[in-house]
Amino acid sequence: MKALITGVNGFVGRHLEQFLLSNDYEVWGSSRSDLDVEENWLNRIQLDFNNVDKLTSVINDLKPDYVFHLAAQSSVKKSWDNIELTLNSNVINSAKLFEAIMRSEIVGNCKVLSVGSSEEYGILPQESMPIKEESNLNPINPYGISKVSQYMLTKLYAKLGLQIVHVRPFNHIGPGQDLGFVVSDFSNQIAKIEANKINPIMNVGNLSAKRDFLDVRDIIRAYVDIISSGISGEVYNICSSKPVAISDLLDTLVSLSSQNIEVKIDPKLLRVVDIPQYVGDNSKIRRLISWQPNISLEETLRDTLDYWRRKGN
Repeated sequence: MKALITGVNGFVGRHLEQFLLSNDYEVWGSSRSDLDVEENWLNRIQLDFNNVDKLTSVINDLKPDYVFHLAAQSSVKKSWDNIELTLNSNVINSAKLFEAIMRSEIVGNCKVLSVGSSEEYGILPQESMPIKEESNLNPINPYGISKVSQYMLTKLYAKLGLQIVHVRPFNHIGPGQDLGFVVSDFSNQIAKIEANKINPIMNVGNLSAKRDFLDVRDIIRAYVDIISSGISGEVYNICSSKPVAISDLLDTLVSLSSQNIEVKIDPKLLRVVDIPQYVGDNSKIRRLISWQPNISLEETLRDTLDYWRRKGN
């Protein structure tokens, strides 16, 4: 089997690439950034999302069995900073990729995974938890809006004959995730404390909020099964269905360190609006692929902390 991963150099893309390679897939990857020849990555290509004809030509040459469309502007904060870039990256580029595959010689044989986000649901009442795929879509930021638009494109192209499914992963965590996400931020601070780079004090915001966290390695396993078994035009939540308090994440990470760390609530880090609990319903994919998370939360947190220890910054 041959797979093409757009956005392969991202947090999820590299985990997905390694998983596919370990399962004997031939893997090709594309990224927005220039190829880094010093890293000596195999099977890297550049896709010109500005030209559907060139995209189609690449698809015809490559002939992938699966296309995992991960390329995106995936930061909520950055989506407010640059709305146009977010819409171009997540909506316009997706439309051009889907159109290129539709025009290609392999449209009847290629399956596509469109990666959305739980941000498509936006703010929902607490009685709506856990969130099902048929829940109302109420995005509250440009990133969520862009992912709803991408979802609408998948429904359109499925009707036109493209074999495509859309997934809505909830909170990804795991080794390799950038800063700007709660587990990576906590782990990075603890690693710096252990290296005596900062004082053993962690300033934090609201720790009572509960969220749905899932190890990125469990998420990509679901991606691989859903792209082959999912029903074209359908959408699937990928989540743990278990609410976890931010305080529990921090307590576990601190317990994994030998340092005596003081935690302080910083009023400046408290959000004006913070949803008490936000959790998804994963029953649809469990029925489809008999999937369940394999990696414990403590293992994920330990691996993430070890990643930042090795990184040494």
